[in-house]
Amino acid sequence: MATAGGPTVRRRQLGSELRRLRENAGRRIEDVATHLECSMSKISRVETGQAPIKARDVRDLLQWYGVTDPLRIETVMQIHKDAQQQGWWTHYAEVLPSGMATYAGLEADARVLRAYEPTFVHGLLQTEEYAHAVIAAVRPNDPYEVNQLVRFRKERQALLTRDPDPLELWVVTEESALRRPVGGREVMAAQLEHLIEATALPNVTIQVMPTAKGAHAALAGTFSLLEFEPHTPTVVYVNSIAGNVYLEKERDVRSFIQTFDLVRAAAPDPQETAATLERIAREMHTT
Repeated sequence: MATAGGPTVRRRQLGSELRRLRENAGRRIEDVATHLECSMSKISRVETGQAPIKARDVRDLLQWYGVTDPLRIETVMQIHKDAQQQGWWTHYAEVLPSGMATYAGLEADARVLRAYEPTFVHGLLQTEEYAHAVIAAVRPNDPYEVNQLVRFRKERQALLTRDPDPLELWVVTEESALRRPVGGREVMAAQLEHLIEATALPNVTIQVMPTAKGAHAALAGTFSLLEFEPHTPTVVYVNSIAGNVYLEKERDVRSFIQTFDLVRAAAPDPQETAATLERIAREMHTT
């Protein structure tokens, strides 16, 4: 099974545990900020796994929170040590958009990824040429960054063939995204063929939402659900031009799970996907 011990997930586990201990001790975020002589926003980011914290500060907080059990202290400090490891994605840190390193870490540790993608082919299913066309459209004046981000995207795709335990991917994409000739007809034809091949993978499920279907539950935009091993909360990732949002509260996660279930129920059966992709490819070729 996919490890739940990657640095990104471990950092979030550390933050969650520090938040739980703080609340049990009756301390407020502003109290902690004063104690460590830092900002409240820094403490908030630490507790949500978005910022690192020094080992000596962790030990200080454990003592301040009244934690005396040596085993509990050792466990928390081990989580902190694991959270300091560098993931493969750090090699691309200079070019990654804000928040993308965090997402890559979560994705690498995920056991199951479910996504609604209305605009593009999902990143884990893109061909190199399609990815290049998408990224170059956003960063037209920086060939180096484009090439690095394409390489980064290709490395992410190794999750689908990871041995053992490849990532389980379930994507619902809009038909309109598959009819947009990103990169030109030849690039799009190769992309559609790649998707057809992907439907044969036992760990990949693709559904195509027909444009004629009209309104459905996910029209608000793209999102992903990342599921991990037991006792590690599911994370919702919402990506937009305005920025990235990660949601972990049970109410929010439950709402997005319900939305995804409604969308996949509204879309045609996955068994029809290969034929749908072949039809789109034929129609694109003849127009």
